[in-house]
Amino acid sequence: MSYTTQMNAAKKGIITKEMEQVATYENMKVEELKELVAKGQVVIPANKNHKCLKPYGIGNALKTKINVNLGTSRDCLDMDVELEKVMEAVKMGAESIMDLSSFGDTRVFRQKLTNECPAIIGTVPIYDAVVYYNKALKSITSDEWIDVVRMHAEDGVDFMTIHCGINRATAEKFKQSKRHTNIVSRGGSIIFAWMELTGQENPFYERYDEILEICKEYDVTISLGDACRPGSIEDATDVSQISELVTLSELTFRAWEQDVQVIIEGPGHMPINQIKANMEIQQNICKGAPFYVLGPLVTDVAPGYDHITAAIGGAIAATYGASFLCYVTPAEHLRLPTVEDVKEGIMASKIAAHAADIAKGVKGAKDWDYEMSQARRELDWEKQFDLAMDSEKARRYRSESKPEKEDTCTMCGKMCAVRNINKILRGEDVDIMD
Repeated sequence: MSYTTQMNAAKKGIITKEMEQVATYENMKVEELKELVAKGQVVIPANKNHKCLKPYGIGNALKTKINVNLGTSRDCLDMDVELEKVMEAVKMGAESIMDLSSFGDTRVFRQKLTNECPAIIGTVPIYDAVVYYNKALKSITSDEWIDVVRMHAEDGVDFMTIHCGINRATAEKFKQSKRHTNIVSRGGSIIFAWMELTGQENPFYERYDEILEICKEYDVTISLGDACRPGSIEDATDVSQISELVTLSELTFRAWEQDVQVIIEGPGHMPINQIKANMEIQQNICKGAPFYVLGPLVTDVAPGYDHITAAIGGAIAATYGASFLCYVTPAEHLRLPTVEDVKEGIMASKIAAHAADIAKGVKGAKDWDYEMSQARRELDWEKQFDLAMDSEKARRYRSESKPEKEDTCTMCGKMCAVRNINKILRGEDVDIMD
């Protein structure tokens, strides 16, 4: 029995090799996973042309996954450096890489990723169209926008962010709402400007059925972009954001009818007290489609530390419904991230994802913490390093500040509570001041 997409296979009762691999990784029954894929509540982004892919599932019932944004720009056009960042991200456990390249020979870099990188690869065709055609924005035709979507699919991209929720009706609501920070989505701003300059409908919305045909042919997961995501906590949960989300839910159901997998993109900046409600609204009106969030960043005043503001929001978001976290680096709002910035962003996002997995009871999530706490109780430093999310950093910190006694650290010394309770329970003397 043949199938066109992972979702089509699941609906037909077919278990694909990708489903088997994901089920093993998630410690769940493959039949259970298949049912979630059939419902659209789990996606397995796996373009048929991405031959070196290690597949992952994205959905609220699974481990929370993280995405790493990378790519060249006009000011930073070193593909080797960007590739170094990609490989470092994969080494550190990022399940997904999104290529946001906006300058240079973007196709060469994109094809290098799909030929060599095992992570899920995502792109934003709107960015690439501007680079690829290299002409005035208003001169890009509707056909040309769609042609770039096809090119990315042919190149092996597993998921694409398509900004089709900001149609002319949504754009009009945005203009009437007088937002504090307007549109901060790069793709959203480009397509909004194109509509204003040409007077035409958003081609990604108007020709959505053609895009679905492309996605179906290559099994590309469509990530419905949130052009109106809030760019400040002042704009969180406003009419522009919610009206676009309603449109995205309608587009989700149309995609499912064609057996195309869907991810919904969500808020960027949002105060803590609004995160839970936003996750529940999305889960309800989009019938459990995987939710992909940038952060959310819970305050606007921490440039240089936005990996922390995003991790706080991401942990809460994933606890209450988000299943895919887009990392944020310390360089957010300031510059293209360095390799070190990428590491910091990944670690913050991984911590948020794991904390959420514990909170929502993902199978096996707590086991890791149980082993670490046991190693701490036994003062087994080597095991602690092995279990640490960043073993290299943990080992370096201890080596940089050597204690007098091996069974202590330089924080507490021989006053270490763990050491002394262990001694007492073994019937030994406690030699704090000796």
